[in-house]
Amino acid sequence: MLLPTLVTCLAGCAFLLSPVSEGCGPGRGYGKRRSPRKLAPLAYKQFSPNVAEKTLGASGRYEGKITRNSERFKELTPNYNPDIIFKDEENTGADRMMTQRCKDKLNSLAISVMNLWPGVRLRVTEGWDEDGHHSEESLHYEGRAVDITTSDRDRNKYAMLARLAVEAGFDWVYYESKAHIHCSVKSDHSVAAKSGGCFPGEALVSLEDGHQKFIRDLRPGERVLTSSGSDGSGELVYDEVVTFLDRDPVTQKLFYTLQTEAGAHLSLTAAHLLFVSEGNCSEGAVPARGALRTVYASDAQPGQCVLVVEGNAGQSYSEGHLSRITRVTVRESRGAFAPLTKRGTLVVDGVVASCYAVVDQQSLAHWAFSPLRLMHSWTSAVGYQEDGVHWYSRLLHWLGGMLLDSGRFHPLGVAQADR
Repeated sequence: MLLPTLVTCLAGCAFLLSPVSEGCGPGRGYGKRRSPRKLAPLAYKQFSPNVAEKTLGASGRYEGKITRNSERFKELTPNYNPDIIFKDEENTGADRMMTQRCKDKLNSLAISVMNLWPGVRLRVTEGWDEDGHHSEESLHYEGRAVDITTSDRDRNKYAMLARLAVEAGFDWVYYESKAHIHCSVKSDHSVAAKSGGCFPGEALVSLEDGHQKFIRDLRPGERVLTSSGSDGSGELVYDEVVTFLDRDPVTQKLFYTLQTEAGAHLSLTAAHLLFVSEGNCSEGAVPARGALRTVYASDAQPGQCVLVVEGNAGQSYSEGHLSRITRVTVRESRGAFAPLTKRGTLVVDGVVASCYAVVDQQSLAHWAFSPLRLMHSWTSAVGYQEDGVHWYSRLLHWLGGMLLDSGRFHPLGVAQADR
């Protein structure tokens, strides 16, 4: 009876979710369709995200010009997508040359353009520049940037085209000119493009014996401070670590760091889930059940409140209180760790967070991993691996890839499906 039950559970989970992440970092998501969101066009001269193009929070630093004779030319690949028009005024095919990441985002955008405007195609006016026509250190010289319009050159569409580019996963989009939209991506081998995992290795968790421990040193079976509420609220309790959904102690990763008025600092990867207050929040208040919702770390904003836990090692905790986010920054750190507790929550660096990522619904994510928790309760073992993505996440990913259509997930969730 054990095997059929597990197969049934896994299939059911796959129809809703696959996998909540490739581990806990970005990985292609699949799920139940939702009503389409209303997309807001970008304003003229607006760029998204609201940071400089060549910073870690956007497309990253310039790495040097690529020429046809350079070793790095092999980093570029031609794009022959028939749904995209390439202006190619130089008649050299240069505009078709781009990095794989840029190609993937451009092809995704081409589909969105045709879906929104039947009969209209995406048009690329500038791609890889081998002739020095752009400003110094332009990402066009690396095949990481494109300037785009629609095939009908209807400028009334360009504001929405920019929004579609953001939704397609370009790392920086700029409504640069009335004549075109500028889009760019991270380098294929940059740490920012490989931002899997959840928490940095130096993040601290609280153990039941009163001590704190670096998350990189945490082991399955240890009991850590968590929240009893499904939305992150409720009583603070100690819960067992079942396994790691992802464990990578070596690679440099990109993390969003949230600072609160209470002095807490929490770092998470972009697609990781965080509990925040709905609407206005009162500093120091204890949230009622249902008052918190989940957002991606990359969507957390100053002014929102998170649930923080304050106290000295060995103190008995009862419940947390709200503290307002004052600042959000982006930084690099070594290692990425995604522990899974039975309750699906975890107090990290004094802030209550989810164990999950990519899909924006805590209850759905928690349900999808219920067979893994069930297996643990039956066997007290889950096939824990020292490093890498857990086999269960990979299995959900495989099932979802065969059975499901894509739903609405974090933009970075599509980027690293097969990392």
